[in-house]
Amino acid sequence: MQDLLDTLKQCVERLDRYRRPSQRVGESNTKAGLIEPIIAALGWDVLDPDEVHREYRRRAADNPVDYALLLSRTPRLFIEAKGLGENINDPKWANQTISYAAVAGVEWVALTDGAEWQVYNAHAPVPVEQKLFRSVRVAEDLDAAFELLALLSKDNMRDNRIQELWRGFFVDRQVYAALDELFNAGEPARDLVALVAKRVPGLSRADVRASLVRARVAFDFPTPSLPVVPGTPATPSPPVPLPEPTDTQQGPRVRYTPVSRSERRLTLQDVIRSGRLVAGGRLETDYMGQHHTAELLADGHFRFQEETYGSLSSAGAAVKQAIRGPDIPESIRATDGWSFWRATDAKAGDTVTLKVIRQRVAVDDTS
Repeated sequence: MQDLLDTLKQCVERLDRYRRPSQRVGESNTKAGLIEPIIAALGWDVLDPDEVHREYRRRAADNPVDYALLLSRTPRLFIEAKGLGENINDPKWANQTISYAAVAGVEWVALTDGAEWQVYNAHAPVPVEQKLFRSVRVAEDLDAAFELLALLSKDNMRDNRIQELWRGFFVDRQVYAALDELFNAGEPARDLVALVAKRVPGLSRADVRASLVRARVAFDFPTPSLPVVPGTPATPSPPVPLPEPTDTQQGPRVRYTPVSRSERRLTLQDVIRSGRLVAGGRLETDYMGQHHTAELLADGHFRFQEETYGSLSSAGAAVKQAIRGPDIPESIRATDGWSFWRATDAKAGDTVTLKVIRQRVAVDDTS
């Protein structure tokens, strides 16, 4: 996936030039400079019409879709392209392409002007506005663009990785809506009041109801790991939140789970002393499709690529810099090392984020 990362960086540079007042790009140049390089970086042969079919028509009388990406000569993804700066949020473009995809038996649709990519599930049994899976702006969030577009690679479309993530997103969105209505609708549901009152028999239903009215509850739905470079270990990556909903996306409003005071007081040395982390052990992470490891030293420092770092966050930032280059913005460099790194819990035997291990240590201390 290094080709994809390099190509995205080139696209960011081109976007900066193409948006100058003197530049008039148009759809053809958008395709040539911003869209087809991405398709090629995803492993699709743009010179083979059996793999990348331009102006695809299922029947001669149909209106064409700009690109059909095919596996074994069967369309798996439609891409509808617009000129840079065109309003791809106009519902008619998504409606038109999704409708055609549904008739053609193609599940996945991407709509793009080169700067923004929107990916839809044409077969989802919901209104069109809820078929949107994810939307990213390349220049604003290179990480998110990489993660989303990597799902459209030839290898990942063959393995149907995007379907795995969509299923979790689709289910979580509906469960979130139900939970949000139960807890945050102002007037708590009667069955919720009854359930809580049953579990806290010392309180009256009126007390429970009043408490639930005051409560503000947030829900966090982690998504499965995104693709890693072929040949790297298939280990799970840290949970990442579902995207915040946009005007066209009725998705969960995700917030991070608060960290308790007892957890915050714990240092890495405390976690090592608990026996759940072992000095000399390996930390690992997956970032932008690449798998990296670091060594946990006995003094609580870390060794990554022959350099030593004094904190989890600085070691995580070093990984990002190694992949993206030294000129990454500070907003990207900033890293929550506890969530970024994973390790094997020596007591539980599973591989989880260090934040989870720290939570377990805090529970051990209070039990």
